[in-house]
Amino acid sequence: MSPELQTFISSCQVRVEKHMTRMLPADDRNPVHLHQAMRYSALAGGKRIRPILTYATAALFDRPAEIVDTPAAVLELIHAYSLIHDDLPAMDDDDLRRGQPTCHVKFDEATAILAGDALQALAFGALAANIDGITPANRLGMIELLARSSGSLGMAGGQALDLEATGKELQLGELENIHIHKTGALIRTSVMFGALCADKIKKEEHKRLDHFAKCIGLAFQIVDDILDVVSDTSTLGKTQGKDALQLKTTYPDLLGLQGARDRVDELIEESIASLKIFDSKADMLREIAVYIASRSH
Repeated sequence: MSPELQTFISSCQVRVEKHMTRMLPADDRNPVHLHQAMRYSALAGGKRIRPILTYATAALFDRPAEIVDTPAAVLELIHAYSLIHDDLPAMDDDDLRRGQPTCHVKFDEATAILAGDALQALAFGALAANIDGITPANRLGMIELLARSSGSLGMAGGQALDLEATGKELQLGELENIHIHKTGALIRTSVMFGALCADKIKKEEHKRLDHFAKCIGLAFQIVDDILDVVSDTSTLGKTQGKDALQLKTTYPDLLGLQGARDRVDELIEESIASLKIFDSKADMLREIAVYIASRSH
């Protein structure tokens, strides 16, 4: 990772953490237990890849970070909600997330469900409010895009397909379809949120950015599958080997470890090629794509 990328990532992480801290209800405000659970999960750290992508894409169009703070935080709130619900006993049933007890373990199942619900509502409410520097039409576009990518045709639908597939043998196309929705949809939205921070972009620019995001979203999931095999729980911050325990088909199952790594390389190469129409302003996005492929957790 270059010093420039490290500085950029750290800056984005600090910005989005501060903005989320301001957006979330205070943990001493009633209902206290619920607000504590929301803050516990949303502010538990993490890579903040989605906000980073939003900031980097907006910078491509010379948009200042200040106007990106709310959309970036919104994406992380939605991501936090999805993790809370994914970890529930009725879903992936995990007790460790980001190196600490999952929300339903720390609090209780009912509070975890409500915390996820409330984080989702908070996210959409933040987009509905006025955001200096983003036109009402583009904010409406963000709301529409987020609703689609987090709903039954996006992230929630991908999770449903994933649950249905547990214990079944899948073909590669079926597995990719699950993860294009479950993981990839919100990552694609993160890039497009950055584009929507600009007043207007060209149709071809939109197409190339969306393809870039589709490629890195799938690569991100394949890397997750690889790390679930080769890493350890302390490094991952979540239970290692959980996919195998739950009889889930993964990319290493279908392609082998080296085949899965090769597929990541192909996707990253394709993602970078899709940015060819942009100048050096897209270098940060190119570096982020490489970072996604080489991450260790």
